[in-house]
Amino acid sequence: MTAPDSRGAARPVPADLRPESTALHREAAEAADTVARQLERNDAAVRGLAATLRMDTPPFVVTCARGSSDHAATYAKYVIETQTGCVTASASPSIESIYAVPLALRRALYLVISQSGASPDLLRSAEAARKAGAHVCALVNAENSPLAAIADTVIPLQAGPERSVAATKSFIGSMSAILHLVAHWRQDAPLLDALHRLPQQLHRAFELEWSPMVEGLVDREDLFVLGRGYGLGAAQEAALKLKETCALHAEAFSSAEVRHGPMELVGPRLPVLLFAQQDDALSGVMATARDFRRRGAAVWTVAPGATGDDALPIVPTDQPMCAPILAIQSFYRAVNALAIRRGRDPDHPPHLAKVTETV
Repeated sequence: MTAPDSRGAARPVPADLRPESTALHREAAEAADTVARQLERNDAAVRGLAATLRMDTPPFVVTCARGSSDHAATYAKYVIETQTGCVTASASPSIESIYAVPLALRRALYLVISQSGASPDLLRSAEAARKAGAHVCALVNAENSPLAAIADTVIPLQAGPERSVAATKSFIGSMSAILHLVAHWRQDAPLLDALHRLPQQLHRAFELEWSPMVEGLVDREDLFVLGRGYGLGAAQEAALKLKETCALHAEAFSSAEVRHGPMELVGPRLPVLLFAQQDDALSGVMATARDFRRRGAAVWTVAPGATGDDALPIVPTDQPMCAPILAIQSFYRAVNALAIRRGRDPDHPPHLAKVTETV
């Protein structure tokens, strides 16, 4: 079995590589334990920050992240805005690190999300945010990192070591940490109950087989991944993982935005993976799926109530904000298997490193 090396030639992939033997598989399987540890160990710190936010509501929330962490920030935008009404926007780290423009952030909540807590541009942005009067909260896996030292509040992701280049349990940990904070901010007992059910549901989600998608993408070169609302961050994350582990050109779109031009590409030669959850966005997302099927496209749906050969199994939940977390857990198992089917080692993409220290 071979995969391209840095010069585009083939390099050997271990002959004994099996889906269950990869670090990606092992680490993704630990996501349930990551969430359980968060709920136990982080509760006091999360309650404290939530009480501060209730006493002095920030005028807005800013997220700062890159890569998978930025997809968790997309999820944070929808969760925070829908649950608190607090406008949430993504900050570009380059505004500080390259252009050196100070931002007006007084009293804002500044959420920095990072697995390593070491990227220079995130560190400069966090430091600048503190100087501008924001409350800097670091959602970070490395508790002894430079980012944790800068932050006013640290919420550890509790994921433990993550060696595969493709982040999995730290991404799920970022999503659950956001949900944990918002549940206490809102003092939302049903949401907290849903969070406490999440570890067991994640175990079940990781056992689900998405073989129709795996088989359907073995020889494909292009794909659209769609989601909306709470599911958009999961769609972005899935597209990134397909690129970095499978060398498959996957682009993520909102199922609403895809209609503004990109949908013209969809057809028999360009399939679609679609994430949806049981909320007011569901009917519109599923209507988009039907439109694309009429064009002859393969459309794999990750959605409640979906039927047919292209409907991928999900763990049902009565909490729409938990649905993308469960869906991406099932996806991680599938993308790991797909990478190996495509002749690639998902733990060692030839052009990528675990920590990207962007300036």
